[in-house]
Amino acid sequence: MYTAKDFSHLLGLPGMSDALLNNHFTLYQGYVTNTNKLTDLMKTKEVGTPEFGELHRRFGWEWNGMRLHELYFENMTKGDVAIIDGNLKQMIDTTWGSIENWQKEFIG
Repeated sequence: MYTAKDFSHLLGLPGMSDALLNNHFTLYQGYVTNTNKLTDLMKTKEVGTPEFGELHRRFGWEWNGMRLHELYFENMTKGDVAIIDGNLKQMIDTTWGSIENWQKEFIG
């Protein structure tokens, strides 16, 4: 069984309203709930049947929604962003001339 993670520490994030974040937290929790329900339902069906196939297809949708929200939230922070270095910095410098130029375009 999957357990919804708590991402409430992101509330107050600059640039995103708490209403927006709470809506996505609710959506994420729905994906977790549906993933668990489908996991249980698939155990009651025989592999290879149309019923199992449809449940398995839907499971992929719900699991992906759950996991993508987790990856998205886990990569958000209210604190300072780590300094970009290495290959990424070199690619940004080559393409935009500097991190500052890239940041201006990104924000714009």
